[in-house]
Amino acid sequence: MENIEHKIIPVNGIKMHVAELGKGPLVLFVHGFPELWYSWRHQMVFLAAHGYRAVAPDMRGYGDTTGAPLDDPSKFTVFHMVGDLISLLDAIAPDEEKVFVVGHDWGALIAWHLCLYRPDRVKALVNLSVAFYPRNPEVNPVEMFRRLYGDDHYICRFQEPGDIEAEFANIDIKEVVTNFLSFRTPGPFYFRKGKGFGYSAERAPWLTEEDLDYYVSKFKRTGFTGGVNYYRAFGLNWELNAPWSGAQVKVPAKFIIGEFDLTYHVPGTKDHIHKGGFKKFVPLLQEVVVLEGAAHFINQERPDEINEHIYAFLKQF
Repeated sequence: MENIEHKIIPVNGIKMHVAELGKGPLVLFVHGFPELWYSWRHQMVFLAAHGYRAVAPDMRGYGDTTGAPLDDPSKFTVFHMVGDLISLLDAIAPDEEKVFVVGHDWGALIAWHLCLYRPDRVKALVNLSVAFYPRNPEVNPVEMFRRLYGDDHYICRFQEPGDIEAEFANIDIKEVVTNFLSFRTPGPFYFRKGKGFGYSAERAPWLTEEDLDYYVSKFKRTGFTGGVNYYRAFGLNWELNAPWSGAQVKVPAKFIIGEFDLTYHVPGTKDHIHKGGFKKFVPLLQEVVVLEGAAHFINQERPDEINEHIYAFLKQF
């Protein structure tokens, strides 16, 4: 960890903080909510030791990356995120035509779209937690979740600017981070108005006090608006992605999900993943792994297994 190099790189109108370790073929790690480059610490050390150049940015709106207008969720679309990553690759790997990509949670969704828009830049993809779904022309994803779970579902509660931030302001930041990262319930995640989380989680065994302190130090400074804005742009993503309706992701891919991941238990997800729908739209999908006993933050909860899964896939290319 002490050998990880940190840089600030101007990309796509923002200043992106990037952590880097190792030399060799580039592996780009893309984090989710509410995370940071730090979420990939275990994978970076492992892959650097196995001959790769591991690069993990703080995504737009997170950590030490600055310059995104937090008061404008329309600047947090998947197009902005993919644009950030393409600009980053142009800056740090101008001679590398294609790179490896690993994503988790929102980072997985962004990575799928990176491959959808720019397959010419991706050698192979390992995604965790969030599978690829074709665009549903009938309903945007926010309304889909509202129909499934009601207005108190977290994606619905995250839509109104300032609303969920006001709820978080009444809770200690350490408790907010702990409650998110230690969540293990496979069912839906709710924020009932005025009730906060409705629970107080014990710190997950994989989350050390040092880890927790790092997350807390960053979110104490930035707040959560940057990360929540990804959800606020969800509907806009759906509108703007109309030209890619029915399009396939044509990059070699591996997908890993935890048995108790809340995303795995959204109605229809297991059938989509295991009964052909997923493979139809990701025709070069080579493997699907369900980690028994694991929850959502699998790259941190089960790092040794995830490291081996990533390495076993990447070394084929």
